[in-house]
Amino acid sequence: MFPKYGVPDSANTAWMLTAFALVLLMTPALALFYGGMVRSKSVLNMMMMCLSAIPIVWIIWVVVGYSLAFGDDHAGLIGGFGSFPGLHHTYGHDPAHPTGIPLVGTIPAILFVAFQAGFAMVTVALIAGAVADRMRFISWVIFAAVWSLVVYVPIAHWVFSAPGLTEESGGWIVSHLKAIDFAGGTAVEINSGASALILALFLGRRRGWPKDPMRPHNLPFVMLGAGLLWFGWFGFNAGSALEANGSAAMIAVNTLGAGAASMVAWLVVEQVRHGRPTSFGAASGVIAGLVAITPSCSAVTPVGALAVGAAAGAVSSYAIELKFRWRYDDSLDVVGVHFVSGVVGMLMIGLVASHSAPAGVDGLFYGGGIDQLWRQAVAVIAVLAYAAAVTSVIALALRYTIGLRADREHEIDGIDDGQHAESAYDFQPSGGG
Repeated sequence: MFPKYGVPDSANTAWMLTAFALVLLMTPALALFYGGMVRSKSVLNMMMMCLSAIPIVWIIWVVVGYSLAFGDDHAGLIGGFGSFPGLHHTYGHDPAHPTGIPLVGTIPAILFVAFQAGFAMVTVALIAGAVADRMRFISWVIFAAVWSLVVYVPIAHWVFSAPGLTEESGGWIVSHLKAIDFAGGTAVEINSGASALILALFLGRRRGWPKDPMRPHNLPFVMLGAGLLWFGWFGFNAGSALEANGSAAMIAVNTLGAGAASMVAWLVVEQVRHGRPTSFGAASGVIAGLVAITPSCSAVTPVGALAVGAAAGAVSSYAIELKFRWRYDDSLDVVGVHFVSGVVGMLMIGLVASHSAPAGVDGLFYGGGIDQLWRQAVAVIAVLAYAAAVTSVIALALRYTIGLRADREHEIDGIDDGQHAESAYDFQPSGGG
């Protein structure tokens, strides 16, 4: 399966270049967000884990990842090795089409390649938050490479569609189940959240958790990272329309609304339960709402987006405390925020989707019955099961070969120094004699 050739639309291409840059920004923004949440002796390691996802994923994406995600469909499960190897057929000219270049929709195919790579990068980076303070960096690099190829790529094929590529003959979730996941509630959020939980369980708890205080060392980092993620999310969601049109505009508005409503809901829950709202809660609430609106942004009205955001903020603010009850150490609440809010966003489509939104589907509350709801639920369960199972195999293989966990002294003294021979902050006094 090869893209059509033609002359790209200038306006759509300009918008998608911007959206690509916004999506790429999200991985460094996540590094800042996560970096502020860990202790000062772990900040460089956490930021390295996030940023390393960019080169790891890009190399795999160029060689074979994109072809397997968006190439010729095989039984609804995976794309083809031979469709776009080394990104062949996504750039250059064809003698039969002397005035055109390969297109996806109305934009250059190579731009679509880069845009989708940004999704894969941030998905890999999200997992790092669950294993803060205790994973060997070399083990992380190998895990990220293998996971992106055998977990993310197949699920991306199941879920995402692209004009002229997988729109009519793509993976089973998008083409056969007909579940709605506009920008990655399953492929990005549920996928990373489920995998993060499994990896955290294989690694075990941080030393001293939950007895020792492990507070965020730099809340301004967290707030700034959340703001930059919110900014980048407009490219993530609205860019998935692949055109500068009315659908993209409505999706951008829904992205704004869900983040806002979720922040308010989280702070209300904090005020009621703990007596005061916090900046950490505000940042977490924004992210929860953005996660939930990711799959649903094309299916709900602006009022529906407020409902999606409010539900995600309220539910996730409770869910992050489950780790203390169930004793699993999800260091930075990847499960409580990304997995839980991803599930909320997917299922809310079956409840509050409206035919007047771009997706054109009615949910239960708009007279559509449970038809869309069961489709959403099946997609959630399938992605959860596949991600958990394959991540378990990868983690098990690493544990019994090179090992997963950093040395005990590295964890105690600081994983920045132990794994990278660096320190984020120089506390030694300087000066002359």
